[in-house]
Amino acid sequence: MSISKPRLYYVYDPMCSWCWGFRPTWQAVKTQLKDQVDIHYVLGGLAPDSDVPMPLEMQQQIASYWRKIADYLGTEFNYDFWSQNTPRRSTYPACRAIIAARNQGAEKNMYHAIQRAYYLEAKNPSDNAVLVDVAQSIGLNGVQFETDLLSEATNEYLNNEIAFARSIGGNSFPSLILQTQDRLIDIPIDYKDPSRLLSLIMADINH
Repeated sequence: MSISKPRLYYVYDPMCSWCWGFRPTWQAVKTQLKDQVDIHYVLGGLAPDSDVPMPLEMQQQIASYWRKIADYLGTEFNYDFWSQNTPRRSTYPACRAIIAARNQGAEKNMYHAIQRAYYLEAKNPSDNAVLVDVAQSIGLNGVQFETDLLSEATNEYLNNEIAFARSIGGNSFPSLILQTQDRLIDIPIDYKDPSRLLSLIMADINH
């Protein structure tokens, strides 16, 4: 497939804690790359739908990931989430919320708003009611958003997008996959150093 400009696929999940930790570096890299590549956001789908409360052992494990990221990157987390909610291992609702927001031209705003709600405000984005509130807080049409959030078409779209993410090698989150003409290149993530990550990407663009 011939493409006029290289594409950089950013594969993510709105409830991925490493994506939250990566955010400052990604923002810096994205700003520098805006004239060099076409950036495409792709939902990777971390955890399928579940109504089962998360086992305590898993809660403790994920909370330990948060602490590891906080220690490594200085990322802020609100650990009240674990005492104020009934967590579920279920990120597909938040992924569908991204698609519903995308329909209103607000994917990136919704992505960050879900992250803020989850990691800073101790709200549970596995709950549709929380997602509707978040959408309305950033000015989206709540009725349209909820209709799209719950539609079978959105669910099917998500499944197709997850399949696409896997097909290009987006199996962990975040992933950066560069497409130049007929090549797909998995870019190693540098969480701390935007300039180093930018150099890696530019080297592959100019290869």
